[in-house]
Amino acid sequence: MDGSGPLPNSIVQRKGPDFGLDGDIPRWWFGNDPFKTRFFDAMSLLFPEGERFFIECVRDYRDQISDPVLLGQVKDFTFQEGQHGMVHTAYNARIAEQGIAVDNIIAQEKRILAGLRKYMPAGYMLAHTAAVEHMTAIMAHGFMNDPEVFEDADERMRALFVWHGVEEIEHKAVAFDVLKKVAKVGYLTRVLSMAYVSLVFPLHVFLIMRHMFKVDGVQSRFKVWIKGLRWLYGRRGLMTRLLPHYLAYYRPSFHPWQAGQMETYSIWRGTYDSSGGDAVAAANALRAV
Repeated sequence: MDGSGPLPNSIVQRKGPDFGLDGDIPRWWFGNDPFKTRFFDAMSLLFPEGERFFIECVRDYRDQISDPVLLGQVKDFTFQEGQHGMVHTAYNARIAEQGIAVDNIIAQEKRILAGLRKYMPAGYMLAHTAAVEHMTAIMAHGFMNDPEVFEDADERMRALFVWHGVEEIEHKAVAFDVLKKVAKVGYLTRVLSMAYVSLVFPLHVFLIMRHMFKVDGVQSRFKVWIKGLRWLYGRRGLMTRLLPHYLAYYRPSFHPWQAGQMETYSIWRGTYDSSGGDAVAAANALRAV
């Protein structure tokens, strides 16, 4: 990452692009690999309700925000998260057609999130939101800094997750700034929320994947899990490479924009804007870096 590209507070309201989700996307669209595919598919199932939850947690403090810049960023954050929910809902309909119990999974997620909203303090839920926003942003940094991560993926699905990741990077500081400047949530709550989310979120994803593998009739599941977990957490695993960025959140002086912006962001945004909003072309442009 470096300091190039648009200013950190440049959050763009883009209407969700057309990714061609009604086309012939393979069941295992990520290199015919069930683990890699279903890892992202499981997250997709969680995104729409999760995005709504994040919007609500930030909106809890909207009336207390006096800074017009931050207030504008909250508006942009809300728009982007809403678009993410709409696009992933459309893709999730494809997953449902494959026999996955999408409605049951989403209903369970709704119950969990409603319970958290009902019984937990607003500041604690905002801390959860800031934690998840950090995790999704650093994953996006991983995709953007290393285009080979999605090398074997269907280009439409690669474009979807890169577009989502770009916008996570653009608004990655919004919930954090509301947490610190408005809600005045302390360091201990912030880091405990991150520790909690770091355990619960992947566990939830893996449980959904287990159901998906069963429906898919995946053979030699133990070997699939071992190979997939190495891809995530091995020596050069996707998540392992992001560990320094993840651990930075635990610094008392941490802020999401301390690392600056990435050169690849400018490449994606320049291609997207010049092509009239072609997210596939923008994602493909990163492969030439």
